Amino acid sequence: MFLVSTRNFPPELGGMQNLMEGLSNALTNHGPVKVFADNHEDAKTYDQNSKLSIERISGFKIFRKYRKANLVKDFIKQNQIRACFFDHWKSIENIELETLKKTKSFCLIHSKEINHPVGSSLNKRVIKSLDKADFVIANSKFTKELGLKLGLKDIHIINPGCNYPIVVSEKSREYSKRIYGNASPKLITVSRLDARKSHQNILMSIKNLLPKFPNLKYVSVGDGEEKKNLQKLSKELGLEKNVELIFKSTEQEKVGLLEQSDVFVMPSVVYKKSVEGFGITYIEAASYGKPSIGGIYGGEGDAIKSGITGYLCNGNDLNAIYDTLFKILSNKKYKELGANALEFSKGFNWEKIIKNYISLI
Repeated sequence: MFLVSTRNFPPELGGMQNLMEGLSNALTNHGPVKVFADNHEDAKTYDQNSKLSIERISGFKIFRKYRKANLVKDFIKQNQIRACFFDHWKSIENIELETLKKTKSFCLIHSKEINHPVGSSLNKRVIKSLDKADFVIANSKFTKELGLKLGLKDIHIINPGCNYPIVVSEKSREYSKRIYGNASPKLITVSRLDARKSHQNILMSIKNLLPKFPNLKYVSVGDGEEKKNLQKLSKELGLEKNVELIFKSTEQEKVGLLEQSDVFVMPSVVYKKSVEGFGITYIEAASYGKPSIGGIYGGEGDAIKSGITGYLCNGNDLNAIYDTLFKILSNKKYKELGANALEFSKGFNWEKIIKNYISLI
């Protein structure tokens, strides 16, 4: 039996949530899986339709983490656990080493969560917590290198698996066609609206591209703290006809839009301590045959092979974004790169990725 303890899990949306769902489901091909996850208002419906055994933990965050840790410890003590998996150093922090010695333990690391100054109290907590795990798993070369600089040791790299492609319903396909209409080329970003994702620079680059591509349409799917700023900027730039900001969407609507698009655009930058550790959305786009434009500062190089499955560029530089978009759109270069991206994405199938974990046990 396997145990998964996670702060991030569906039906809550997000890359980490998809990662932990994919990992948990992939483990079921190798044995039963017990998941301890934070509660969510729509959890009951999700859990009833899942093949996983999921136990939800409710309450205030400060008490919830201790309740979950106690449940995890009791479950390990009372069952034969082949391996346990933690999504975050805080998920393993309150589990004693003596308990973990009964099994093999994995803890996943991501750049944002470990990016604290060397010697700071948070840095010391990260190191102390991760020292208890048998295997520390970085999501990219970049995250491993960052972890080593921050004092971590013995880090393994296992890229996240991809839950896509999933079949797009006819209803979602029609929805996506209505959104894009007769536009060409069709650009898309799927992410939270935060400063790290460079939405504002994408909008300004699109404004500059319109004289050459007047029928261009850009769709952004996601919500976040930059929502009002982006609405205001889109209006100021006069982009209402060429830009669609979609703040809420279903999973089917999202994949329908991905399927109809030509290029996925997300040239992420460093914002405070936040940096793109990998970027599973690039692989999700690739699984529908779409190339991506990503940033140069984080782990995007593991998800995008620049010049082959897309391009990497400086998301802080408007000229760089413009030039990269122009290059990928000219002569429909995106079709060639998209075909490469589709083939590349097959290496991130969970059936293949999970074998990297199993081989370590």
